[in-house]
Amino acid sequence: MSIFKGSGVALVTPMKENGEINYESLEKLIEAQIAGGTDALIVCGTSGEAPTLDDPEHLDAIRFSVEVTKGRIPVIAGTGSNNTAHAVMMSEESEKLGADGVLLVTPYYNKATQDGLYAHYRKIASATKLPCIIYNVPSRTGTNILPETMARLAEDQKNIVAIKEASGNISQVAKLASLTDGKLDIYSGNDDQIVPICSLGGVGVISVLANVAPQETHDMVMLCLEDKYEEARNLQFRALPLVEQLFIEVNPIPVKAALNMQGFCVGSPRLPLTELTDAHKKTLKDAMQKFGCL
Repeated sequence: MSIFKGSGVALVTPMKENGEINYESLEKLIEAQIAGGTDALIVCGTSGEAPTLDDPEHLDAIRFSVEVTKGRIPVIAGTGSNNTAHAVMMSEESEKLGADGVLLVTPYYNKATQDGLYAHYRKIASATKLPCIIYNVPSRTGTNILPETMARLAEDQKNIVAIKEASGNISQVAKLASLTDGKLDIYSGNDDQIVPICSLGGVGVISVLANVAPQETHDMVMLCLEDKYEEARNLQFRALPLVEQLFIEVNPIPVKAALNMQGFCVGSPRLPLTELTDAHKKTLKDAMQKFGCL
């Protein structure tokens, strides 16, 4: 029940100077991503500044993205929360809006037990027919979902079909792949680990890099899926300096600056995130020029 294989872009949410969502820029971003070979759109996730979107605008951004995309590639809605009931509601509403799947971050701040994580995800997935991707990013949430828990969920809840793995722990990914044995799609959640995770059976990436380099990110995954690992590795190595700059400050601060440099007019992040510093803008611009995306 794969939602996609390849590169899913963790799309930013463009903002106007007054802080409202810039739908004209959002449409341009979506069209550029589709033209650039991106295989799926992930909207209103971390890169889309979901924590600062209120529910009506969050859902409206999902609706708009579905309408613009017109089924050309899957639209996956970020609907995760540390409040299980809220995640259920957002997932149900996203299904009504025509999303093709949901991305569910591990509950942040609460620090649930593994049994709590299991119950949380079963509750959300049982409320929707949509395929669900669990997003494991302990550096942001303070919670790590263990391979054993993921294997249990994949076995017991059939619409939990994938994980975005951003723990950075390759040993954990290897154990996860072993325990799930093809029953769960694994996406890299880190742009510097696309090739390593694909080599362990991963089927793609949910990517910040793809915002500014969609074709190259897509190509890197496809090379892996075609067992052309030397070419994929070379592309991964070439992208590393740019990936480093895209995380020189907390995401999505740098990627918004990068997209503005490319002329997409995505505006500034919402507070408490701020503009990229001038010093980092220079190093980011240099990396983009060297990579060939500026």
